[in-house]
Amino acid sequence: MQRILKVSNALAAFAEKVGYVAAWAALVLVAVIMVDVIGRHFFSVGSSKLQELEWHLHTVLFMFCLGLGYVHDTHVRIDIVREKLGRRTRCWIEIIGAILFLVPFCLVVMYYGVELTQRSWLANEISSSATGLPYRWLIKATIPLGTLVLLVAGISMLLRSIVRLCRPDLVGPGSIDDEREAALQDPVATNR
Repeated sequence: MQRILKVSNALAAFAEKVGYVAAWAALVLVAVIMVDVIGRHFFSVGSSKLQELEWHLHTVLFMFCLGLGYVHDTHVRIDIVREKLGRRTRCWIEIIGAILFLVPFCLVVMYYGVELTQRSWLANEISSSATGLPYRWLIKATIPLGTLVLLVAGISMLLRSIVRLCRPDLVGPGSIDDEREAALQDPVATNR
């Protein structure tokens, strides 16, 4: 189980690093939006390249931070139901959900995302705008790559759930589940 936990930690570290690097796209995105808005409103200068760059940066930010969100358990869940469940039940839900839904979903998106990217690259696809950005395949490549990062994060959490189910003593205190478990025991202590 310790080896499985080490693999889980390594996969999670990879997803975190990719997510933290991609998160810097938010600063670039803010700068691009500011330049675009100031140019349009004060100087009557618009740029379709800037507008396209905005949604390209949104895509990078979203696709490459999915894994980070999954590793840190910040993705959408039905918390009203989940929080009332015990640790073992949450582990089983995570395992079953990852095996039945997350992994197959990621594999399908990656398969079709690679195909989409290949077609775009072979066609030398560019923006439909005359003054838009070239190399449309680059942004389309974020779909399979970002989904790969999500898959890595999902496998990490799947392995961690297996360890948590079989040997909870190996995961140790301070984990997300331990914090939530403590909050269920003493909700006042977490609000201080």
